Amino acid sequence: MSRYIFTIFYFSVITFLLHLFILGANGDVNDHLEKGKKLLATGQLADALTHFHSAIEADPKNYVAYFRRAAVYLGMGKSKAALPDLSKVIELKPDFIAARMQRGNLLLKQGDFDEAKTDFENVLTSDASNSEARNQFDLTQKLIQSAQEADDSYKNADYTKTIELLSTIIENCPWAIKLRELRADSYLKSGDLPKAVSDLKATAKLIPDNTQAFLKISQLLYSMGEADDSLTNIRECLKLDADHKECHAHYTKVKKLAKQLESIRDAISQSNWNECLNKANQILKLSSDPSSHAFIYRAHSSLCTCMSRGKSPAKETIDKCTEVLDTYHVSDAEILISRAEAYILNEQLDAALADYQRAHETEDSNRVHDGIKRVQKLIKQSKKRDYYKILSVRRSANKAEILRAYRKLAIKWHPDKYEGDDKKKAEKMFIDIAAAKEVLTDPEKRAKFDGGDDPLDAEEQAQQHNQFQGGFNPFGAGNGQGGFTFRFHFN
Repeated sequence: MSRYIFTIFYFSVITFLLHLFILGANGDVNDHLEKGKKLLATGQLADALTHFHSAIEADPKNYVAYFRRAAVYLGMGKSKAALPDLSKVIELKPDFIAARMQRGNLLLKQGDFDEAKTDFENVLTSDASNSEARNQFDLTQKLIQSAQEADDSYKNADYTKTIELLSTIIENCPWAIKLRELRADSYLKSGDLPKAVSDLKATAKLIPDNTQAFLKISQLLYSMGEADDSLTNIRECLKLDADHKECHAHYTKVKKLAKQLESIRDAISQSNWNECLNKANQILKLSSDPSSHAFIYRAHSSLCTCMSRGKSPAKETIDKCTEVLDTYHVSDAEILISRAEAYILNEQLDAALADYQRAHETEDSNRVHDGIKRVQKLIKQSKKRDYYKILSVRRSANKAEILRAYRKLAIKWHPDKYEGDDKKKAEKMFIDIAAAKEVLTDPEKRAKFDGGDDPLDAEEQAQQHNQFQGGFNPFGAGNGQGGFTFRFHFN
């Protein structure tokens, strides 16, 4: 009898303790739910998430805790984490309409049309008057039809139509990976590489550890000539898988080219034109595969630019720039400007003006406007006094060449040594030769003249001529005596 009483008492105590435990647990759950709710309302998502985790640990069958945790995940932009919680809510409480609507909306954004449609149908079964569910159900039906049309257009190689249809769908389904991949491929087949890259970047974010997406993005950027961006994306692939053979091979190739391109930029910024030419030629040796087309173009373009800025022989520069323009059928403003400058050095001013005007069609910048004005000044200037022509030197002639030409002509036209009868002509020629030497051996004056302005303007020249006639004699010895008694010194 006593044993029976003891047993009854034991079970009563156990029952009481369990009841207290359940009450305590429910109290903890409610406490976490309430605190989490307040934190969620104030936007403190991380802290709210901690409380909802604790609530679920205390009561794994509390659908409210799952629903609120799903709300936090959505607030954090973690839709994938929210989906399992919403599914758990529906499992625990199938008639929870808000959870079904939320899950249906997420599934629709992911492009999971059939599953989304099922959720909206279930809501309408429970509440036929639910306007949101009706609108989303109708939208899903339309999107399913559009997706089928897009698939048919893609199979018929109508990529323009495919892109148009998919773009409308993706506005409503931004997380639809397969649809973005299909649109990316359509962009590729249409030749729109930048937009293809944009879609692939989206899929790289949507799929965890998506090494293939990063590889594809890097390869496309490489084919576009974007070495730095290509390098950045292939590094992302190697971060995910350091032993990825394709990514590693591509990384090695891109890294070399990126380094050469950086060297070219540095050489240009430092006006080191020989280094620029060397690096451009190295790129041409490295870029042998078909996907290097853009880099080959950039190397040839750099050769044209650096030859022009480095004052390489004008004819060679013109030929190189013309080769690039004709081979690639482009109207690259940089190449046109480089060739225009070479034309100026080669005294082909009309051709230079034509190139600057053509560059203006693709680049509306100060350098183009200034170039056009400068060439127009040079054309006007060429009809007057041209110091280069006076000394019979090229526009790219250095100071030594200018002095050498000056000495030769000075001897020929020196009034005291001139053998002809026209002394006035000799005087005029000698003044022009002296003026040419003055301008072309002075860096500042030469720069002004090359810019289309004569530093020895017409008024100054007229005054100088009058001084010669009225008393100032550039050939005198400075003793105030008339005649040509000065002694000429070559500098």
